[in-house]
Amino acid sequence: MTDAEPSAEAVRAAVETTWRLESAQLIATLVRLTGDLGAAEDLAHDALVAALESWPTTGIPQSPGAWLTTTARRRALDALRRAPMLDRAHAEIARDHEVPDAAADLHDALDDPVGDDLLRLVFTTCHPALSTEARVALTLRLFGGLTTDEIARAFLTPVPTVAQRIVRAKKTLRDLGAPFEVPRAADLPARLADVLRVVYLVFNEGYTATSGDDWARPALCEDALRLGRVLAALLPDEPEVHGLVSLMEVQASRLPARVGSDGEPVLLMDQDRSRWDGLLVRRGLAALDRGAALAGGAPGPYLLQAAIAACHARARASTDTDWAEIAALYAALYAIHPSPVVELNRAVAVSFAEGPAAGLALADALAESGTLDGYHLLDAVRGDLLDRLGRADEARAAFEAAAALTRNERERTLLLDRAARL
Repeated sequence: MTDAEPSAEAVRAAVETTWRLESAQLIATLVRLTGDLGAAEDLAHDALVAALESWPTTGIPQSPGAWLTTTARRRALDALRRAPMLDRAHAEIARDHEVPDAAADLHDALDDPVGDDLLRLVFTTCHPALSTEARVALTLRLFGGLTTDEIARAFLTPVPTVAQRIVRAKKTLRDLGAPFEVPRAADLPARLADVLRVVYLVFNEGYTATSGDDWARPALCEDALRLGRVLAALLPDEPEVHGLVSLMEVQASRLPARVGSDGEPVLLMDQDRSRWDGLLVRRGLAALDRGAALAGGAPGPYLLQAAIAACHARARASTDTDWAEIAALYAALYAIHPSPVVELNRAVAVSFAEGPAAGLALADALAESGTLDGYHLLDAVRGDLLDRLGRADEARAAFEAAAALTRNERERTLLLDRAARL
């Protein structure tokens, strides 16, 4: 049963919504049938065109995703009958008939075989043979359902550049004969880390934009959260997946308070915590509990970062923050994931737990090491610590140096304002 003669706007809205929710599942199923990522995406888009042509007269189906899946499968089978892969297709179709139709709602379709297909898809889009930029673009395009234009706008990158990355990534995978499969147990930790890295990179670009006029791009955070939640449903026994979801949920809860009325940045210590999203905080803390229970006494980097975010979330006011605990968590994170950025964050925590002089000693050591040359946040942290120590001239110079290095206009204005006040 369908709705009779819907408006063109209603059809387009239904197609766009269905694509955003169902495209990953649809493309994953088609890749398994055809063995070709590019062909699968073409077939999925052909089904979209068919929907735009058919639904205005036949009405919007009660299960639009089912309609798209059925249409795309039929076209895939027609193509395969003309190709030398017919035997393989018959085997795959026979397996499909043993399970419920793949057109079920996304949240009801995470079990085999669709769940396996989605996992195969995300591991394929994050294949180690691809560059980081290509992994991000391909994952957002195929697993996240974003258009090339949307990805380009989100990362302030020319559309042709993003399109070329996607085309080259597909060609690389095809030339490699990259298998459409979930990695074997021995390879899973490293490959899963690649997937989580891509998702968190997308989230971070939304949380604090590296360039442009906006301090944050919440839509990217939402896309990354959606991908993370799907991964948590597909891999419920992986503690680091829950750790990443927890981290993103808690950090996303602050988005309403991170930007002022004129779009200016509002730093953590100055935020109105009543504006934090309580639902996201609760979801993040629950995900942290699940991940910690699975990890036992050996939390990974995302769980440790989530625990740090939770310390902030549990503090009703910035003065209630347990900075000693946060410093200890950063030390634990550095022990398993040594990084100068982690050490810089530990310097900030130490400055609140033990005083700005102790934090500055750590920041100065990083500056002398040269490991963060060109990283504007090192100068920004030093500026803040010097300001707290009353060393105004040095603080002003540090803020000006940080402003010269950042590519985000809102952040540059913030840093120059702090320098001017000194």
